[in-house]
Amino acid sequence: MTPRLPALDPATVDPRTDSGYPEPYRSRVLPREKRSLGDALGLRQFGVNLTTLAPAKESSMRHWHTREDEFVYVLEGELVLRTDTGEQLLRAGCCAGFPAGSGDGHQLVNRSDRPAVYLEVGSRDDADEVFYPDVDLLYNPPGQPGRYTHRDGTPY
Repeated sequence: MTPRLPALDPATVDPRTDSGYPEPYRSRVLPREKRSLGDALGLRQFGVNLTTLAPAKESSMRHWHTREDEFVYVLEGELVLRTDTGEQLLRAGCCAGFPAGSGDGHQLVNRSDRPAVYLEVGSRDDADEVFYPDVDLLYNPPGQPGRYTHRDGTPY
């Protein structure tokens, strides 16, 4: 029996295989698949993505949010969590949380030889700004909503 709302089979949600990142950052995260489970279920307060990250790829550039909490839970495989305090291995069953405004940049990296699958959950706030401490990138800076810019504010 096929589930019906408010339930669903995640395999029925079309994966997003793109990235909003400009180059040279886009190629560091692709290929990856994100299934927007929260959107498919009509959730508005927070997002839920079922993400598959290929070997040798990064989940994102190391970053932190001003107004959005984030949570990840590893379902399959293993990922290296990179933060300001260093690196640690997350295996299936491990989770991590990143409070808004912490200033502690985080990133997941798949250094294994097989895909890793994880849930990512985050609040949704249009006023959120994202800072990337290791690269020349900002997201949603004042006066340029919904855009990536260089740190000096010039657009990509």
